[in-house]
Amino acid sequence: MRYARSFLQDLKNLEAAAYQQVCDVVFEEFMRLKQIQDLPGLKQITSDAMFYRFTIDNYIVGIEVTGQIVKFLRVLPKPYI
Repeated sequence: MRYARSFLQDLKNLEAAAYQQVCDVVFEEFMRLKQIQDLPGLKQITSDAMFYRFTIDNYIVGIEVTGQIVKFLRVLPKPYI
């Protein structure tokens, strides 16, 4: 598992409650998953099956999957439509 600098910066800028919630999922629950498809609201972003996103409450987490390596790219608030 890897973390992009942008992900860590986004994480640092979250409010305390959101920070704790994202940390719980990314650093604890993710390690216990048997397969990546078990992530909450996982959706493929591109057709090449490399980039995905999933949701944690009001935040979207972007990841890159390359073989067995998962890289967390961003954590951003959900857009309001």
